[in-house]
Amino acid sequence: MASSVPMTVIGAEKLRQELQHLKSVERPAVITAIAEARAQGDLSENAEYDAAKEKQGFIEGRIAEIEGKLSAAQVIDPKSLSSEDRVVFAATVDLEEVNSGERVTYQIVGDDEGDIKQGKITVSSPIARALIGKHEGDVAIVKAPGGDREYEILEIRFV
Repeated sequence: MASSVPMTVIGAEKLRQELQHLKSVERPAVITAIAEARAQGDLSENAEYDAAKEKQGFIEGRIAEIEGKLSAAQVIDPKSLSSEDRVVFAATVDLEEVNSGERVTYQIVGDDEGDIKQGKITVSSPIARALIGKHEGDVAIVKAPGGDREYEILEIRFV
């Protein structure tokens, strides 16, 4: 059995919505497309049938993947965390890059939830690994391809 995978409440809800859409919209549509293609006759030379069967395979695979992720998920609500002001999974962290003074804000999320444009970094990313366990005022050293970068932790929030 797979070990539990951390996931935020929002990430779990997005997966549930995608699963619902696949089961209630995509799956019935592809079944209809297969039936229509089958009605056209000879299946050995029917490109529409082959395409519909291939799409059905992708849909069923994605459904199984999402169901597996949700069954292994340890859903964590950041609002309910008590971490004694340490950076932990689901924390939102305000940082300042020591050399440039550039300020950034990141939330540490599960591996399927990362979106750097929305300020969501995965728990397995180098910056998240450098931040976990640190306190406000600490400096985290991040191993980056362009060399080490230092970030001071300005604030830790659980929202």
